[in-house]
Amino acid sequence: MTDTEGAADASDATDPSVTKLSPRDRRKRIADRVLAEGQVTIEELVGELGVSQMTVHRDLDTLEHQGWLRKVRGGATAAPNALFESNARWRGNEQVAAKEAICAAALAIAEPGQAVIIDDSSTALPLARALSGRGAYTVITNSLQVINELAEEPDIRVIALGGEYHAAFNAFLGMSTADSARSFRADVAFLSTSAVDNGHCYHQAQENVLVKRALMAAARRKVLLVDHSKFGRQALYELAPLADFDLVISDEELPQEERDALQSLGVRYELAAEGSRRE
Repeated sequence: MTDTEGAADASDATDPSVTKLSPRDRRKRIADRVLAEGQVTIEELVGELGVSQMTVHRDLDTLEHQGWLRKVRGGATAAPNALFESNARWRGNEQVAAKEAICAAALAIAEPGQAVIIDDSSTALPLARALSGRGAYTVITNSLQVINELAEEPDIRVIALGGEYHAAFNAFLGMSTADSARSFRADVAFLSTSAVDNGHCYHQAQENVLVKRALMAAARRKVLLVDHSKFGRQALYELAPLADFDLVISDEELPQEERDALQSLGVRYELAAEGSRRE
């Protein structure tokens, strides 16, 4: 919290109805409610938190800038639109079964002894968890959640790509992260993306694209993990053509027209069935 924010919030301190929550805790409560319910109104927040509409507006502005939510007329929403995707906790609750199936298929590619890259996507997270107990791996990642998941695994060496931490992605991003990624050479990189359209991958955050491109360049083999809901969507920044990946793994809900498009582009792809497991 900046000094300016602290001074602005101090204006509410004279109101005896104001909650004792700090600005940071108040904003966390707002973010948690939006993520749990999908949307919330300013009037609801005013009533719940006992602060003024001006304070709620400031809190929503701050949370939107940090990527936790999207401010809309009269409130806020966590639902992504064509050019927006919410934070890591929200994304982690979407298409869970499809992501697990995709990662079960990807697990057959990650052989013990290999150096593997796992990006900060919620799609690739089940793959990191599935590596536990399967042998020795070196995992290179910019994802704080992947780091925490594998930190106690005795057979897995974790190489964390540092840089500026971005809470919305629960990951390290930026130029220094990309530069660090380029210094490695891995056997395979597992990445995901926000949107797939017309034979190309897109992402809503430029700093994320910068790092993902560096991760792709650092791997001998590149695998895209992307569930069916990402196809036909739009995001602001182009990541790469689908043809730059050695394999695209999606799920069986992928529409036939998207399958035909992949085939016409000469993209090698695999569809994972939900509920199936590979040993």
